[in-house]
Order: sequence, then structure tokens, then C-alpha cells
Amino acid sequence: MSVRLFALTCGWLTGPRALFVEGAPGSVRVPVPVFVVEHPGGLALFDSGLHRELRDDPAARLGVAASLFTPHFGAGDDVAARLASAGLDVGAVRWLVNSHLHFDHAGGNAAVPNATVVVQRREWRAAHDDAGIAANHYTPGDYDTGQPRFEVDGEHDLFGDGRVVCLPTYGHTPGHQSLLVRLDGGDVVLAADACYFRETLEELKLPLVVHDREAMLASLRRLRAFAAVGARIVYGHDPEAWAMAPQAPHVFA
Repeated sequence: MSVRLFALTCGWLTGPRALFVEGAPGSVRVPVPVFVVEHPGGLALFDSGLHRELRDDPAARLGVAASLFTPHFGAGDDVAARLASAGLDVGAVRWLVNSHLHFDHAGGNAAVPNATVVVQRREWRAAHDDAGIAANHYTPGDYDTGQPRFEVDGEHDLFGDGRVVCLPTYGHTPGHQSLLVRLDGGDVVLAADACYFRETLEELKLPLVVHDREAMLASLRRLRAFAAVGARIVYGHDPEAWAMAPQAPHVFA
């Protein structure tokens, strides 16, 4: 059985473009993607999207962030519903890999009850330190959800065969990670917030708010190196890269 990868949008967010590209004017509407890896060893999910409570009371769920982002998150957009629409049972997910613990990447963790959460150790520690929570705008209710947890340090081969590998891409947050998926048709790197847009990678344009600018630049250079040898880079929130119908799963060949 080959490894398969496909992507779903679990809602959208509208916010200032400068939050994604420092100094950029205006606003931008960006997708909130979730990725599913079908592997002979089980299902893996990369990120979990937004919390269901955002539909009814975004201010209560997001706090200060609610003044910056407007969620577009209707019935059927949460991770469990989106997986069901693709014919998958969220209860069958073995691994839930969080790129990091921000509200649009870990907000749906509670809806993936049987998975083991895979997170970089330094990310988990920052998200359980009062100063780290404040500095990185974490919402503990998103990720303190009771599942088993596997903390990794640096690269981690998820299934032990080199096909799905966690890649440390620190900078956006203390322990951000991307995911390398080796498909029969070539390598795909899911960059998440290590690289918001195509221009982020091509022009090394950082967002307004960054935990560690030098670390993020180093991560972008690492992504460039993957691209240079033929890997497809999937940008974290690039609306142009998500021009396909938002409800249609995108299957990577």
C-alpha cells in the first residue's frame, strides 16, 4: 500500500495582511488547512484546525486575537466533519501531529480523541509556561485535551520507514515543526506557519510577529533546500495555493 496525502480546509480566517507579511497593507482571507496521511501503519493528521466554539463566540475563545481575526467557520467545517466528508473516521486517527499549538492548528485537538499527539518538546514546554503562553499567544484549552502525548526533539520518523518525518522548523514559535511526506510521486513538505505564503519563501518576507526571526530565517532556508532538490512545498496559509473549492479534498499525486 502506498502512502497517500490529501488536504482539507477547516474554515478560513480574515485578518491584516501585515500579520502574515510585515508591512503589507490591507487584509487577507486565508485558509485553515488540515492534512491527512494514509500510511500502512495507520492514519496521521497534521494539525486539527479551529475549535467549534469559534462559531458561536469567537471573542470568548480567542481573547485578544478576536480583534485581529474574523473566522469563517460554519457547520461542517470542523475537523471531524471534514474527515467524515472524505469518508474517514476521526476516531481512527493514530497520530495527531501538531505543527505548533496556536488556535488555528490545535483548536480541533479535542475532536481527535483516540490519537496520540506528536509535538516538539520545546513547543509543549513553552505552552505550559506562563511567560511562554503570554509571549506566544497560546490557548491551553486547545491542546490540554487529555490524549496521550509523544514529545520529540528535532527530526522524528513517524512510522519508522522514512515516509513521514517531522522536521523542526523553529522560529514562528519555540518548537514549530513541518512534515515531510515521501509519496511515490515525489516529496511534499507541509510547511505550516514556518512559511505562510509563496512570497515568504521566495523573498524571505517574515510576518510581523515572530518568536525568533533568525531561527525562522534558518527554517526558510531549510525549506528552500528541500525545494531545490525537487520537493513540493505546501505553504501554510497561502490563499492562491488554495484556489480549489474549499470543500473538495485535494489529493496529492
